[in-house]
Amino acid sequence: MQDQVRALLVDQLKDAYSAERQALKCMQKTLRKVTAPMLKEGIQLHIEQTETQIERVEQALEAMGARPGRKVCEAMRGLVEEATHEIEEHEKGPVMDLVIVAGMQRIEHYEIAAYGTDVALADALGEQDVAALLRQTLEEEKQTDQKLTEVTRQELMAAAMGGEGQNDNKPTSRRKAG
Repeated sequence: MQDQVRALLVDQLKDAYSAERQALKCMQKTLRKVTAPMLKEGIQLHIEQTETQIERVEQALEAMGARPGRKVCEAMRGLVEEATHEIEEHEKGPVMDLVIVAGMQRIEHYEIAAYGTDVALADALGEQDVAALLRQTLEEEKQTDQKLTEVTRQELMAAAMGGEGQNDNKPTSRRKAG
């Protein structure tokens, strides 16, 4: 049974490798369409992180005695296609920036789910080095998701709604207790 779990982890790592490579290409193409400086900076940072994450997956596969191969992550293919299609339906500007965030967050959530499972499999197999590599990537994916939410709240939503400045959803008036 442990051999089957090991084979499952290797298969999942091959899937992660494909997913990261597809996500990287998508971000590189999308970067040219972003207008918000904070979002552009965040995507550029995540492109650099993703390059490192691909290296980590390669290291994890090597530690498991495997290579990436030609497996294609169909889930990521679908997420990238959906994001690309939605972006093409909008003109460059604040609303497109929101569409880009929505697509990126779907991708991040998929990666968070996948890496969470992969960490659990590696832990169960006693593959602590592999688990450590994957845990590092999992944390980066969670941080990216959180940063996308923050940039949406702090910059993108107000711009898309036609307002200026920060939109923290703060009440405009307060009632006195009494």
